Amino acid sequence: MEKRRFGSTGMEITPIGFGSWAIGGENWSHGWGPQDDNKAVEAIERAIERGINWIDTAAVYGLGHSEELVAKALQGTAEKPYIFTKCSLVWDSSRQITNSLKRDSLWRECEASLMRLKTDIIDLYQIHWPSPEEDIEMGWRTMAELKEEGLVKHIGVSNFDVEQMKRAQAIAPVESLQPPYSMLRRGIEQEILPFCMEQDIGVIVYSPMLSGMLSGNMTRERALNFSQNDWRRNNKEFQEPRLRYNLELVELLRTIGKKHGASPGEVAVAWTLRHPGVTAAIVGGRSAEQVEGTIGAAELKLAREETDAIEEFLEAMPD
Repeated sequence: MEKRRFGSTGMEITPIGFGSWAIGGENWSHGWGPQDDNKAVEAIERAIERGINWIDTAAVYGLGHSEELVAKALQGTAEKPYIFTKCSLVWDSSRQITNSLKRDSLWRECEASLMRLKTDIIDLYQIHWPSPEEDIEMGWRTMAELKEEGLVKHIGVSNFDVEQMKRAQAIAPVESLQPPYSMLRRGIEQEILPFCMEQDIGVIVYSPMLSGMLSGNMTRERALNFSQNDWRRNNKEFQEPRLRYNLELVELLRTIGKKHGASPGEVAVAWTLRHPGVTAAIVGGRSAEQVEGTIGAAELKLAREETDAIEEFLEAMPD
């Protein structure tokens, strides 16, 4: 699998990385419903076997459980992938999640992640959300401290806008950004991606298939009958009237994919990778089969007429 230069970090990463949000399990506020831990471990193992060289997780995914599964999957692995994780979302004994960018909190979070991941150093540590906004400077100074102390190799941000990144850069360089990006979420194209290209900030986008909507495996029946502990049941993209148009878009992606022997999800991911400001995409997998169904996106190059057809469809979709 080809590798891409990841901004100023010095890392060379594969065009897709393994995303560990969904494998966190169901027992938290943003779970994806029931998850088999053994299948989650197999998914990570398959991703590495197929050449993916980085894993993105976060402390809050499953309230620590996702990081623990990553560590379990990597036990005995000769050539370890890069491990990226995130901080700033903390939980209490009743599993209620709050935001914190306080120095002491970030230090505790980092040390806890190191323990769960069973590693001495985190390859990329990211602030998950710029909240509370008044504490961005405090949080970023702490991230720089963690790097100076050797607990993390590189520091980045997630869900920051341009002004928030500029505030952080006044303290220490922002090495990476993790924003949402897909055919149905294109907000970063106007200002954020141009800024990152100008500043040599590596960009790894999340939800390129919009949390499974564009995977090719979503149906109307499934979307309208998510389990009670699947956060997507409250997402407008999985409800009418958006659902009908999104499923029509998937059929277009299916038609395009057939020419390449690719799934709709692989077309959706490849579409995000076409942008010169995007280094790589985070692609979740809950089983080895799901990994196999998206791995081809790393090599898929869409023709101009195919991206034009997608653009035409998107322009015709109602807001």
